Amino acid sequence: MEAQFFRFLKIVGVGYKARAEAQGRMLYLKLGYSHEVELTVPPAVRVFCFKNNVVCCTGIDKNRVHQFASAVHGCKPPEVYKGKGIMYIDEVIKKKQGKKSK
Repeated sequence: MEAQFFRFLKIVGVGYKARAEAQGRMLYLKLGYSHEVELTVPPAVRVFCFKNNVVCCTGIDKNRVHQFASAVHGCKPPEVYKGKGIMYIDEVIKKKQGKKSK
């Protein structure tokens, strides 16, 4: 299988990690919940993890690659106050200021 389409996701946060197993067929995410999030990768899509915080979704079908990447992104979307969560590499998060003290 020759991968033509790529989608990179960056995981930001203390203790947030990702790992891929079974030749890119299973993706395990530690996102601060009490359990690990398990995602089964659909056919025609492969998943690779670079370091612990960069996930690469590749495949020959653009629709399936982007759909799976959005499913991973939906597990923990980036929050606007600290910027923690799963974001696309090219995504820009506009941070909010938070409470002002008097």
